[in-house]
Amino acid sequence: MKRTKVNDIIKSAGALVGQRVKTEGWVRTKRGSKNVVFIALNDGSVIHHLQVVVDVNKFDESLMKDITTGSCISVTGTLVASTGQGQAMELAAEEMVLYGTADALSYPLQKKGHTLEFLRENAHLRMRTNTFGAVFRIRHAMAFAIHKFYNDRGFFWLHTPIITASDCEGAGSMFNVTTLDLLNPPKTETGAIDYSKDFFGKPTHLTVSGQLEGELGALAMGLIYTFGPTFRAENSNTSRHLSEFWMVEPEMAFYDIKDNMDLAEDFLKYLLKYVLTHCADDLDFLNKMYDNNLVERLKTVSETAFERLTYTEAIDVLMKSGQAFEFPVSWGIDLQSEHERYLVEKHYKKPVILTDYPKDIKAFYMKQNEDGKTVRAMDVLFPAIGEIIGGSQREEDYNKLLTRIREMHMDEKTLWWYLETRKFGTAPHAGFGLGFERLMLFVTGMANIRDVIAFPRAPLTAEF
Repeated sequence: MKRTKVNDIIKSAGALVGQRVKTEGWVRTKRGSKNVVFIALNDGSVIHHLQVVVDVNKFDESLMKDITTGSCISVTGTLVASTGQGQAMELAAEEMVLYGTADALSYPLQKKGHTLEFLRENAHLRMRTNTFGAVFRIRHAMAFAIHKFYNDRGFFWLHTPIITASDCEGAGSMFNVTTLDLLNPPKTETGAIDYSKDFFGKPTHLTVSGQLEGELGALAMGLIYTFGPTFRAENSNTSRHLSEFWMVEPEMAFYDIKDNMDLAEDFLKYLLKYVLTHCADDLDFLNKMYDNNLVERLKTVSETAFERLTYTEAIDVLMKSGQAFEFPVSWGIDLQSEHERYLVEKHYKKPVILTDYPKDIKAFYMKQNEDGKTVRAMDVLFPAIGEIIGGSQREEDYNKLLTRIREMHMDEKTLWWYLETRKFGTAPHAGFGLGFERLMLFVTGMANIRDVIAFPRAPLTAEF
């Protein structure tokens, strides 16, 4: 007999009552008396458990003893209408097979009520809990929705490289990729490391962004997006930073800054509506256990027009706010999370899109405004998160781009290929980046970014 998933049994809403089924999963709880045992069985397909009713007298005593919390079993039986509360159906066990035991004394998840920190320390098992089952089912739904959104709008998914010789952000916090002997690397006559002897013949790194390569795609195919892992070698141990994280980066030929803002707003609202429609049970659980405003916040943001204003206007609002910010406000500063959240949560009480930032605090590739001081950047700010999207109209003028690269003392030789797109058929274009884990924090209500990625990578954290 083929396996029937717990989700399919529950979704049948009683239509399978009276039918004989086989299901498999892990024991969440086991309780009962001398004659009858109730097993809560979960297979990860849904947050809900299937109650299995076992007539103890029909099964071997040693089998019943070995079935404990955490063990994996197969159950075949007949679905019957439940007389208890909490479930419409239950499975009357007729056959059971024990696939794997879980020793009650050593299984880390034997008891309920573990802290999130404890579960991070046992990340190899935490997906078996209700919390992380919900989080990672939502993560899957969000990834699927991202692909659907762009596919339905004529975008092409471009696979940009993970290993690169360029630094998109100019930040320098990159992981090196090398096959050289680190204890005895080859040296040049001046004593520097001779990278000509390395695998790629030059210094290479793990990418911080697929944007620059994405622009090449947009300037040939019109509408593209990237969705993949990116890396930052920053020694940061905050609840908002990871060393390995995923980015969604659309790039669009013939888009200006307004088109860019429109797409970003439509994109975010689409994702929020998708999760509300397709992940209701998981959201309800997280709303109950972690953030009782989660569902209402998702609904509100998905139905509200985002406020749009310039950086200069935002600075004026902040300076007139009367707030005692930890970081003083003045024109030219890089806004901190406290500033962003004040604008979103207290002043406008809705998501905000800021544009036209000072060029000195933004990346080299952003299109310069005629005032000579600002660039056509845009950041989307969300409640509880702050910046969730960062983007810009890209500078399509070769001379302006080259001048900016030199002003920032970047190595133009490593960016020759990027500059050439401005020499041969340049076109206005724009794009943005969405940090996938930032989105996941917002849609799950979790407080720590390490709880929305299956295997978090951070300083001194790489167990798997």
